[in-house]
This record gives sequence, C-alpha cells and structure tokens, in this order.
Amino acid sequence: MPDRGRSMVRMLSRLTSGYTLSMSTEFGIVMEASPGYTATLAREIEAMGYDTLLCPDTQNLSPDPFSQLALATQTTRTLRLGTGVTNPVTRDVAVTACAFSTLQAESNGRMICGIGRGDSSAAHIGVRNGTTAQLRTFVERLRAYTRGETIDREGTASRIRWYDSLPVTPLVIDVACTGPQTIRMAVDVGDRISFAVGSAPERIRWAMDVALARLAETGRSRDSIRIGAYVNLVCDPDERRAIALGRMISGMVAHFAGMKDAPLDHLPPQLKDLAAKMQTGYDMTRHAQEAGSHLAEVPDSFVDWFSICGPPTKCRDRLGELLAMGLDHVYQLGGSPVAHPHGARQEAMVRQAALYASDVMPHFR
Repeated sequence: MPDRGRSMVRMLSRLTSGYTLSMSTEFGIVMEASPGYTATLAREIEAMGYDTLLCPDTQNLSPDPFSQLALATQTTRTLRLGTGVTNPVTRDVAVTACAFSTLQAESNGRMICGIGRGDSSAAHIGVRNGTTAQLRTFVERLRAYTRGETIDREGTASRIRWYDSLPVTPLVIDVACTGPQTIRMAVDVGDRISFAVGSAPERIRWAMDVALARLAETGRSRDSIRIGAYVNLVCDPDERRAIALGRMISGMVAHFAGMKDAPLDHLPPQLKDLAAKMQTGYDMTRHAQEAGSHLAEVPDSFVDWFSICGPPTKCRDRLGELLAMGLDHVYQLGGSPVAHPHGARQEAMVRQAALYASDVMPHFR
C-alpha cells in the first residue's frame, strides 16, 4: 500500500472508534453471466487483481449463473466464484446444494454461495420473496447438505448420496442482508455476511453496529465470520459521468431498503423518503436497467451520497472510510456505459472497472 493510502487508513482507524481495518481485505465484482463472455471476462477480472466474481441468479433478467460459472472455473486459477445472489424461492435447497457442490469440486473449492431473500427472481414469477425465517432455514439446510448430512424432508431422509464417491470441500455461505432482522439472522448462520445498504458511511456504520451487537449478544467470535458489503462504486475521471453511471445501482439498492412491507423507521432521512417511494413506484419490469422509470426519482445528490462515484482519489478516500469500519470484503456494484446487447454490456462494465482495479484497489492491499 502506498504511503498516502497507509496514512489515510491509520487516520481513519483512529477517528472511527471501535473499528479496525481488516488487513486482508478481499475485493470482488458483481457481473451478470453472459454466454460467450463470462469465461473470458472472468479471466480478465482475475488478471485485474480481483479476488471474487459473483453472478446474479435472477432467471428472468440474466442468463443462468451456474452453467456460466462452470466455464469460468476453467479460465481462472485463483478467482473465487459464486452467486450474487441466489435465493430460497426459485430452487429447492437440494438442487442448489448439488449445483454448488458440483462447482466446488470442479473449481477445487473456490465457490461462494451468495444468497439473499430474493427480489426480482421472485417478482418475475409472481411469488413473494422469501422471509427472513425462510432464508435462515434454507441456509441451515444448504450447509447440512453440503456437509454430507441427512435432512428430514417431510418424513423423507434426504442427503446428497454422490458425495460417497466424490468428497467435496464444504461450501462458504455468504448471506446478503439489508434490514436489521436479516442482518441479525445472517450473523447467526452465515460464514460471511454482506450488507446491501448502499455505500454511504452512515449506512455501513449502522449495519456494522447491528452485526457487532448481535455477535456480542450471541457470544459468537468476530474472528469466526467475515463481514463485508456490496458497494455501489463507479470510478471515472469525469465525476458527472460516474454519477450518471451509478444512478441505476443507487436506485436498485434504495429499492432493497424499501421493499414491500419493509420497516423504514431505521433509515436516515436521505434514504427514507426515496425508499418509501420505491415501495410503490419501483419499475420492477426494468429492474437493474437504466430505462427504469423510477430513476427519475433518484437525484444526483442522492447518488453521490449513497454511492461512490468519481475519480480515483475520491474513490480511495470514500472506500477507505468504509474499510476503516472493519469490512473484510467489498463487492463492487459498478456501472456500464453500454446498455445493449447483453454481452457487450458486461464487457463494458469490466472495462469501466479497470481504473478502480488499477488506481484504487492496490492502495488497500
């Protein structure tokens, strides 16, 4: 880490009482799987210095991640691969366990199961997203399956029998969480947890406080769990362009805070009003797309507060403040200057991330 980066981190660590900087910060990126592109882009992402690539599991909006991640295992050596995120609604837990275990064997143990309650995946097939209780049960069963244990499924003794001839390394489960109830549950059952609360320091600090309080309440050691965040971040020399590219991600993550029936009382004023609007005005038909009508409600000032958008110096300062709160990993939710076609969009997103990888990430290694 260059001297300037070290000095900034030390300063922030002193100013942020009760938090320490992880000395082994992992950097990941979220990219939709895209046939003909995923394997090649995964190799490039690894070469850029990222530690992790996560692909969403949202069947109506992006191609299947599991088949594409299988291809990525063949073009990468060290890059951790996984979902960002799957859910407890669209796949039976045994199916998810089998898919991940297959990839775990193929990748020599590099898989991460990023999982959340399910939002767009459920909405596009006309069902409710999973409750926090359903997610907890799913995670507990997934862990049991991937450890070779037998589960009682409605009176049927169920286990993955092919483990008998092909042992598999236990799977790392990373629970995405936004609200206080889900954060507390994630701390109870996750190997890792990842906040999806935006990139504003107030939001990360609040989420970390909830997580640390739950650890203290249950007696679980902080060293037994990795805590990170999905970070809305677009690095570009032109700050106005960066903010424009970050608008879609800002609106999407604000929507997560304002999902139907979600409590809003704990939200800060900057987010509370927009989250309330997203509860009824979010354009789910254009989820994760720049054409979403709800983006008209997302002003530049909100994007600048809720995301990290701008040149490398700004990104380093803002990200350093978050890392000083004790985050072990960050998953970049970036922006793409290309809307269509799908593969070109992902390719452009990776190209856009190159400046972040070269001028920001090394300062925190």
